[in-house]
Amino acid sequence: MIGYFNNPQATDAAIDKEGWLHTGDIGSMDEHGYCRVLGRLRDMIIRGGENIYPREIEDVLFTHPAVASVAVVGLPDPDWGETVAACVILREGQQIEPAALEAFCRARLAGFKVPRSWHFLDSFPQTASGKIQKFALRDQLLGGARDVEEA
Repeated sequence: MIGYFNNPQATDAAIDKEGWLHTGDIGSMDEHGYCRVLGRLRDMIIRGGENIYPREIEDVLFTHPAVASVAVVGLPDPDWGETVAACVILREGQQIEPAALEAFCRARLAGFKVPRSWHFLDSFPQTASGKIQKFALRDQLLGGARDVEEA
């Protein structure tokens, strides 16, 4: 890639002086050479000095039979920097208490990764291609939007 069309500021932010493209993806490579994408740098939650990747939490919650869709975001916390918030869309006809989802996560994740707040929604803000707009979701939660039911 040589740059963004008619957007030199975005080009300068993404491509360094040596020509490397910085995508913002976070990944790791194991001893066998397999690459694993952990998420996006801008989505990473930093809670009490610990790096938390929302995708890991989302992957766990997607395995719960009551969960149709989920998005995990970081929200400001005065003591820890950020706190983990899970936004959940339940499968049709399903009901579940936040404590049950918390216990489900606690059995599968380190304690500091378990969401501290649970928000049950009917839909997520999305791009035209159907990707969840986490920045808009975060803004929605911080603004106290009416369609967010906090648990």
